Amino acid sequence: MAQKKPENLSFEEAINELGQIVTDMEQGELSLEQSLKQFERGIGLANASAQKLDNAQQKVSMLMSNDLNAELTPMDDQE
Repeated sequence: MAQKKPENLSFEEAINELGQIVTDMEQGELSLEQSLKQFERGIGLANASAQKLDNAQQKVSMLMSNDLNAELTPMDDQE
């Protein structure tokens, strides 16, 4: 079964999978190649989760400011 892309997972699914990857890597039983693949997957999961958190933070900010028509923008563009 093919893995879902990190951006297609819910926040909770991504965090759970990331936790499993950490556990697997800490056990030290993976080959170097497997470890690198898991590390790459973990980075993707972490980045997708961070983006979901950024979006949630923007939504909360919009709700708190009562600007329900404000458009979501990537947090990186605000710097």
